[in-house]
Amino acid sequence: MEVKVIDTKGKAKSTKVNLSDEVFGIEPNDHAIYLDVKQHLANKRQGTHKAKERAEIAGSTKKIKKQKGTGTARAGSVKSGTRVGGGRIFGPRPRNYHFKLNVKLKRLARKSALSYKLKNEDLIVMDDLAIAEAKTKNFLNVLSDLKMANEKVLFILSENNDNVYFASKNLKKVKVVTVDSFNTYDVLYANKVVVLKSAIEKIEIILN
Repeated sequence: MEVKVIDTKGKAKSTKVNLSDEVFGIEPNDHAIYLDVKQHLANKRQGTHKAKERAEIAGSTKKIKKQKGTGTARAGSVKSGTRVGGGRIFGPRPRNYHFKLNVKLKRLARKSALSYKLKNEDLIVMDDLAIAEAKTKNFLNVLSDLKMANEKVLFILSENNDNVYFASKNLKKVKVVTVDSFNTYDVLYANKVVVLKSAIEKIEIILN
């Protein structure tokens, strides 16, 4: 399908780009998207949570009271989880939340996310993104011209561009990635996805 190309001022150019239906025009697979996003968020978890259990609590080992004849429940340790200051019963332990997914499924998820964005007219193809100096105000000017100053925007570049990356680094709602590092979560999280014209062919190669 043909899509118009805009410049950094947000104006449409005379040229158009042809997007592959196999990447940008598929029937989205919601379950693939769910699994890929779930993996992305799980892999970001540190898993360093820990609570002390009764064996790790500092305290007396003396039996609190005699076993029988008190008329109350037997009790043997002040470290018991049922007592104030005692250990946590079945508390959290450090663990690894990472899990693997099939490569084909992850490709399907990214294609589904891109197809959703294009279908909703939230995917924009830009001719080029050149910033003379790595200053935040320069990037803000670009966003203003594109009328995306208050939007969550994902920029997908064909290759690393230090000026663009560092100019956008202080903007919380903007993320700049290259074709080999964007993921399903980033695409869905953004309100608008801006793809450079030079990155289209590389994306189609990676996801086909």
